Amino acid sequence: QVHLVESGGGSVQAGGSLKLSCTASGYTVPDYCMGWFRQVPGKEREGVATIYTGDGSTYYADSVKGRFTISQDNAKNTINLQMISLKPEDTARYYCAADPLDCAVVAGGLDPEDLGYWGQGTQVTVSS
Repeated sequence: QVHLVESGGGSVQAGGSLKLSCTASGYTVPDYCMGWFRQVPGKEREGVATIYTGDGSTYYADSVKGRFTISQDNAKNTINLQMISLKPEDTARYYCAADPLDCAVVAGGLDPEDLGYWGQGTQVTVSS
């Protein structure tokens, strides 16, 4: 059973920075597509960034390119999301997700339907 635990959410003013982390356990194969998604009440969950732990390939939503950076630790069971220049519209609950596939085979894996394992989420609030 894959288990994902997020940490690092919080409140920040616009223009500020936050770093989210997600640690996975229970992996049964060496490499996964892992990523971050976000959701605000009343809206659909959207992909933010994904990374394939096999080769480090990354994919980003257009809305966060140049501001967010996804990375993995050497152990490959932890991913991070460094967020800078945060905007009020980045306010959402951020979820970590994973699936034992190469993100490339699902066009980057930014569609929530493509990843099957999910964490409980962590809240990010950006005030203006």
